[in-house]
Amino acid sequence: MEQELALPAVDDLDTGGHWQAARRHELAVRVCARCGRVLHMPKAYCHACGSWDTRWQVVAPVGRLYSWTTVLRQIHPAFPVPYTIVLVELAEAPAARLVGHLPGTPELSAGLPMVATFTDIGGISLPVWRPAQPGPVRPGPGTI
Repeated sequence: MEQELALPAVDDLDTGGHWQAARRHELAVRVCARCGRVLHMPKAYCHACGSWDTRWQVVAPVGRLYSWTTVLRQIHPAFPVPYTIVLVELAEAPAARLVGHLPGTPELSAGLPMVATFTDIGGISLPVWRPAQPGPVRPGPGTI
């Protein structure tokens, strides 16, 4: 029996626009319409100028690897180990860093170009990050 993934709430007032864009297979960040500041984590108001006039802006699904960690101990049946959690800094909105999941233990380095594609699961579209130039994946401990 396949384990179900924990899917995000897509109707949240602060993050709903991100998921609406993902449904169209686009990445979007919330920005302040008054001062232009990227609002990440997304909020309905701008913490820089205090404006409630915000909007969702589509950005290119590309960025650079900011950080990562590899998980070797399974914590949820839906995520077999090993896998790597990545933090990607968006090229068009460097103030926003998005989290992603890579299977295995890929060879990564800070600044590595990353690209997002989308996968549709249970009526929700999820951004999936991967290296722009796929490299080798090392097997984890205890794998063949």
